Amino acid sequence: MRWAGIGCALLAAVLTALVVAGWRPLHSYDDQVARDLHGHAVAHPGVTHAVRILTDWVWDTWTMRALAAAACLALWWRGQRERALWVGLTMVVALVVQQGLKALVGRPRPQWPDPVDSAHFAAYPSGHAMTATVVCGLLLWLLPRQAPQWAVRSAWAAAAVSVLGVGFTRIYLGVHWLSDVVGGWLLGAALVALAVSWSGRQRGSGSAGR
Repeated sequence: MRWAGIGCALLAAVLTALVVAGWRPLHSYDDQVARDLHGHAVAHPGVTHAVRILTDWVWDTWTMRALAAAACLALWWRGQRERALWVGLTMVVALVVQQGLKALVGRPRPQWPDPVDSAHFAAYPSGHAMTATVVCGLLLWLLPRQAPQWAVRSAWAAAAVSVLGVGFTRIYLGVHWLSDVVGGWLLGAALVALAVSWSGRQRGSGSAGR
């Protein structure tokens, strides 16, 4: 798990460097994808309205953070306070990394003569994509080991749909570039993998000490 986190972090670092350097092939592909999806959004207002509901309510960053907060409270109530603290700490670190990179990179969002949605702050990385990845990853980590297979499969399917779906909505609505979303996914996956790995090492050290 630790090496998976390190790998995602390295890939995110490379992608960030390419975004900052203005690597032409990346920016050209970002522009092509954004134009194609935005054109579809403008031509299909009904689909666009449904996508806005998903991104503004179902997969909104505050909805995801509320899920993480509810998980923390449930864990604390059940006496699993170390896990609750790990979830809370990971969410705080994710927010700091996300906002710090937005300020440092300062990437402008796509601009359209006929926008279908709007968003604030810099574009890179996508806060929606990163937050959904972190929250869904942490919730999967919290699944009980004795959970039935159908429940585990359903949870993984819901997490995959949420993470991929929210990334699509941000590009479709014309408020993010594709690389913003990929960067959010990579950073979120790296944080979850490293947090889970470190938490396991801490618990192992504590058990050895006793």
